[in-house]
Amino acid sequence: MRIRTEEIKDDEAVHHLNVAAFGNREDEAQLVERIRSSEGFIPKLSIVAEIDHKLVGHILLSKAKVVDAAKEHEVIVLAPIAVNPDYQKQGVGSQLILEGIRRTKDIGYGAVFLIGHPTYYPKFGFKPARSYGYELKQFQVPDEVFMVCEVVKGQLQNMKGELQYPDSFFS
Repeated sequence: MRIRTEEIKDDEAVHHLNVAAFGNREDEAQLVERIRSSEGFIPKLSIVAEIDHKLVGHILLSKAKVVDAAKEHEVIVLAPIAVNPDYQKQGVGSQLILEGIRRTKDIGYGAVFLIGHPTYYPKFGFKPARSYGYELKQFQVPDEVFMVCEVVKGQLQNMKGELQYPDSFFS
């Protein structure tokens, strides 16, 4: 498996991959397109997995903010992650998540937030975000699916507040 930064030539394949991975729904594919055209897009954090020159996975991490009464903190959110159904449960998603976390740290961000499966993401260091003093008001989700991963040690003590997803997450 080869993990690399998404290129412009991958746009159509990434679209089809997201549609297939999410049960032939367009929602996540359209989300990717909206994020790509937003100020929150970081090209280095749009990552694909290839096997035999075929795109089998994609992860997108982008900018969001944590807001408290005094200031805003720029953070990263992970959404979406897609793996071709024929390649699921083979480690593709895990490799994409690990690479995304590594790159997030490399470019200087201290935390990654997500809304995701409570038994899958903890193995990558994700923990319930509300227990660290974070709120999420834009989406009504159970505490156990709103998670954060501290990419830089001590980052979670340096900020608190409400995670705010950018407009690109809303159609």
